[in-house]
Amino acid sequence: MYKSLVRPLLFRFDPEGVHHFSFKAIKLLSKVPGFSTLSRKRYKLQHPALKRNLFGLEFENPVGLAAGFDKDAKAFAEFSNLGFGFVEIGTLTPKPQEGNPKQRLFRLKDDAAIVNRMGFNNGGVDAAVERLKNNKASEDRVLIGGNIGKNKTTPNEQAVEDYIICFNKLFNHVDYFTVNVSSPNTPGLRELQDRKPLTHILQTLQDLNNARPQRKPILLKIAPDLTDEQLLDIIGIVEDTQIDGVIATNTTIERKELKSDITLQKEAGGLSGAPLTNRATQVIKFLYEKSHGAFPIIGVGGIMTAQDAIDKIKAGASLVQLYTGFVYEGPALVRDINKEILRQGL
Repeated sequence: MYKSLVRPLLFRFDPEGVHHFSFKAIKLLSKVPGFSTLSRKRYKLQHPALKRNLFGLEFENPVGLAAGFDKDAKAFAEFSNLGFGFVEIGTLTPKPQEGNPKQRLFRLKDDAAIVNRMGFNNGGVDAAVERLKNNKASEDRVLIGGNIGKNKTTPNEQAVEDYIICFNKLFNHVDYFTVNVSSPNTPGLRELQDRKPLTHILQTLQDLNNARPQRKPILLKIAPDLTDEQLLDIIGIVEDTQIDGVIATNTTIERKELKSDITLQKEAGGLSGAPLTNRATQVIKFLYEKSHGAFPIIGVGGIMTAQDAIDKIKAGASLVQLYTGFVYEGPALVRDINKEILRQGL
C-alpha cells in the first residue's frame, strides 16, 4: 500500500514539506484509538532470536532508525511502533539553528537516492531533552541514541565544547551517544575526522563518561569517503580512546554513475540511498577485518532491501540503521529485514 498509493502521492510534493507533513500525520494517527496497536501488530516483529546485547544494552531487534529523521526527538515512540528496535535522534547542537537555506533536500528518484544539505537544522538540545523526559522506564520505553554535533558558528578549535554541552545535557535521557563529525553539510566539520582533533574530542567525552557512576556507550559516525589509510586511523583512534563502536557510514559527497537529471546530481550536499549501498558495505568489511572485530559496527547507508541489510551484517555489522530506504520502501522494509534475519538465522 505504501509503495503503490502513499509514496506516489507524497513524491509529488517538496521533500522537506512532505517530511514535516509525515511527522504530523504519524503523530495525529497515533492518537486514534487502536492505531498504534495495529502498527505494532503489522510491523513490529518480536522474537528472542532478534534480540541483540551490545555494549551493555539490549536491543529488541537489530534494525534502527538512523539519525537525521527524528532530529528533535518528536516522534521516537511512533517510529518504534513501526518496528524499529531503536531510534537515533539528532543531530543535536547546543543552540537551535535553522540550518542551510531552502531548498536543501532533493529526491533522485531514478537512483533511489536523496541529496540533502540540511546543515544540522534542529531546535537545540534543551528542547529535545524536554521531549525525551516522556520516554519513561516501562515496557514501552524506546531505546534511544543521541547524535551530537557542533553549531555552525562554533570554530573547530572550540568544537569540543559543543560536544561536551550536548553530552552532559543528554546523558540522563539517551542510551548511547553518537559523535557526528562526518556530515558534509556543516563547513569544516569533516576536518574534525583528522586524527588529532578527533582523538581530542573522543577522549574528552570518554573521560567525562568514565567519571560518571554509570557510563554510556559512545560511538563515532564516519564518512564513506575516507581512504583506507584514514580508516586505519579510525581503528587506531577507537583503540586509543576505548570508545564503544563505529557507525558506518554517513552520506557521501561522491557522485558516480548516477542516472538522475544532471541538475539534481550537481546539487551540493550528502548523497544517500542506493548509490551508497556498496561503498558503505565495503567500509564495514574493511573496519571489521582490519580491526579483527575489535569493536561493534552499526551499518547504515543504502539499505534499500532486506538483502542489503543482510550483506552489511555478514560484512561485520552488529546492527543496521535505515533512512533513505525507509523513505522509498516504507515501514514494511523494517519488518522484511527482521524476517530475513530470522530466516537466515543471523
